[in-house]
Amino acid sequence: MKIACIQLSSGENYENNFKDIVKYVNQAIKNKSDLIITPETSSLMSSSREILFKYSFEMNKDPILKKIREVSKKYKKWILLGSICVKVKNKLRNRSILVGPNGKIVKYYDKINMFDVKIPNKEQHRESKTFKAGNKLITANLPWGKIGFTICFDLRFPELYRSLSKKNLSFIAVPSAFTKFTGQKHWLTLLRARAIENFCYIFAPAQTGKNTPKRETFGHTAIISPDGKILALKKLGKGVIYSKINPKLSMDLRKIIPSLI
Repeated sequence: MKIACIQLSSGENYENNFKDIVKYVNQAIKNKSDLIITPETSSLMSSSREILFKYSFEMNKDPILKKIREVSKKYKKWILLGSICVKVKNKLRNRSILVGPNGKIVKYYDKINMFDVKIPNKEQHRESKTFKAGNKLITANLPWGKIGFTICFDLRFPELYRSLSKKNLSFIAVPSAFTKFTGQKHWLTLLRARAIENFCYIFAPAQTGKNTPKRETFGHTAIISPDGKILALKKLGKGVIYSKINPKLSMDLRKIIPSLI
């Protein structure tokens, strides 16, 4: 099984973000990837409610999702849009959407844990002002095993991952947009911890660079094995990383070290 994780630098220009998503998804397809994953808020990054609402759509009307469904069907690929901003009534959802090789939506997950933080003398974010939190754990069956869905700040809640791992997962997706400040301190450590604790592959595509005047993201897109090994890593800049993995390893490790209770 070949995994592709895309690193983007999405900003407030929806059209440019659209072009980058299509560009790197097509690149991953040419490299014969089985599963392709984009980062959190691939479609748009902004601290402005006005801009977020202007360039967000109902799920069945989203231009980026429509394009991904077309590409997925044409090339018979599994593609996970790490997340896009989706309009649901008067609120937005930070939504991760899995598209199957027939171009149909298989499952979607709304981010549960909102990024509401205040770092003294650094930055503050209040995701819950604009987005409505989800409340359901979501998994999906792939041809190679079961995958669980999480998004970015969810990474700091180990109980969520343990609840997912009890569903016999082999993989967990963590599309993210970690800030540069918090990413430098914790990103790779948390990814490896979640992989080891749950004996799951972690697929973590990330945002990178100066996305908006008020937001700089850490990058460091990573693919982590169930024993915590970093299989592929892209520190900075836009692009794609790849790794061939053995889905059976997750279950093998659980038999050797029966720590999931």
